Amino acid sequence: MSIEKTGSAHWQGSLKRGKGTVSTQSGALKDNPYGFNTRFEGEPGTNPEELIAASHASCYSMALSMILGEAGHDPDDVRTEATVTLDKDDSGFKVTKVNLVTRAKVPGIDQAGFDDAAQKAKEGCPISRLLNAEITLDARLEG
Repeated sequence: MSIEKTGSAHWQGSLKRGKGTVSTQSGALKDNPYGFNTRFEGEPGTNPEELIAASHASCYSMALSMILGEAGHDPDDVRTEATVTLDKDDSGFKVTKVNLVTRAKVPGIDQAGFDDAAQKAKEGCPISRLLNAEITLDARLEG
């Protein structure tokens, strides 16, 4: 089974003074602005690293929910935040790390079972598998 999804970007101008927009096939993003200033100077708008973080957090949450469900423990609530680290070395910029922080309410599971599911989700999430970066995980079972 293959699934194809499309994202697109439109850019005009130089790196530092240019501007762009990013859109998704679904319309969830439609002509959202991005640029050097939104990526490196904290101006309003999105940036590639933020979009990777959102993709990773959502993919991880779904993977964890699937693994928990397969073990007979459908979660009541899963919240995940991903922080993407962009570093520069001699060869240029590179995403070097993603830190996943997830909190979940899962009836009927103990911490060891949750930890096992969380680790499997980290390793098996398609976005985790796509990234060539260190991925750290802080997963806690709540309530």
